[in-house]
Amino acid sequence: MRRVVITGLGTINALGADVASSWTRMLAGENGIGPITHFDASQHTAQIAATANWNPEDHFEGPDFRKLDPFTMLALVSSDEALKDAGLSGMRDLDESQRERIGCILGTGIGGIIGIEAQHDVLRDRGPRRVSPHFIPKIMANAVSGQVAIRHGILGTTFTTCSACASSGHAIGMALMAIRAGEVDMVITGGAESATTPLSLGGFASAKALSTRNDEPERACRPFDKERTGFVMGEGAGILVFEEYEAAKARGAKIYAEVKGYGSTDDAHHITAPKQDGSGPARAFDLAMRTGNVDPSTIDYINAHGTSTYFNDSIETRAIRRCFGDHADKIMVSSTKSMIGHLLGASSAVELVATARSVYEGAVHPTRNLENPDPECDLDYIPGDARELKIRNALSNSLGFGGHNVSVCIGTPD
Repeated sequence: MRRVVITGLGTINALGADVASSWTRMLAGENGIGPITHFDASQHTAQIAATANWNPEDHFEGPDFRKLDPFTMLALVSSDEALKDAGLSGMRDLDESQRERIGCILGTGIGGIIGIEAQHDVLRDRGPRRVSPHFIPKIMANAVSGQVAIRHGILGTTFTTCSACASSGHAIGMALMAIRAGEVDMVITGGAESATTPLSLGGFASAKALSTRNDEPERACRPFDKERTGFVMGEGAGILVFEEYEAAKARGAKIYAEVKGYGSTDDAHHITAPKQDGSGPARAFDLAMRTGNVDPSTIDYINAHGTSTYFNDSIETRAIRRCFGDHADKIMVSSTKSMIGHLLGASSAVELVATARSVYEGAVHPTRNLENPDPECDLDYIPGDARELKIRNALSNSLGFGGHNVSVCIGTPD
């Protein structure tokens, strides 16, 4: 079986506009959540978000804003960073035969909702003839993978996955499988999301999914804490370069971690609520390890879905115990969302970027705001400060609306 490794990382999120700055702040347990300022949220019950910490004008010009939705812009900039990190900035200089062996598989949960809302206003106020000709190619979910492929001249398998909060997790799994199957030798994978808009904020709030701790945004997202009241919307992108191991080694690439396994299941229970026994996620965790021939006793760390919602946190804890038994007490677990909010379809990708840095550096970030642990959430969630940890293997979990469960297993190359 062909082995797959991670050789490049890129991200934009609420803690920074690149991997280095955001990772440093994650280790420090810093907060990326604050009041919404890019539109008037005063009539919303939830008025806080984890807005991406970047300036699009530093990267794009006037015509780009007519043709590209913010979720695609985020992916384009993060893909530049990931390829540069992998030593592959000159992708377009490669021969066509080489670029045919490179793919681009990205995920988004909602896609171009900013463009949808904006053009709906145009339709309502100015009529159908004034709707932009760029509207459809700007907002379609597959614009994110298509535009990244165009930018870098990628000629291999290229598509977008869309499965709510598991979207980029499925993209990552498809990237792993495409390389293992010999379809391609390299894939740019991950995901992007920019969906903090009046309509989507109102929808999630009406579903009672969001924290309304508006007066204390820095304390609003508190996974596994007894006082958690809901998640906080985030935005950003996470991009990873996956390569076949022997090819990466031959070119002297830096290897962050090996991608060992992938598991995907469904609860078949409810469109928004997870099944309470945790069986669906537990099966995904088990599949991720079995497809990578990884012994469960060698899992040292789990980057949890950890949304800060009542049901997710207790059920994910239940699933971890169901899968690992007594070994669950030896595993360190933390939630990246406690600092950067919930990036919806991009969450799997940004969290795998963080997990890859953990494997590479031997350090794991804390879960912010874990002050009063819920008795039903009784694992080691790393409250307080970051810890040093030599990681043999780790899981990164994502559980989405629709009952979708994804787990990716990465670790130190054997």
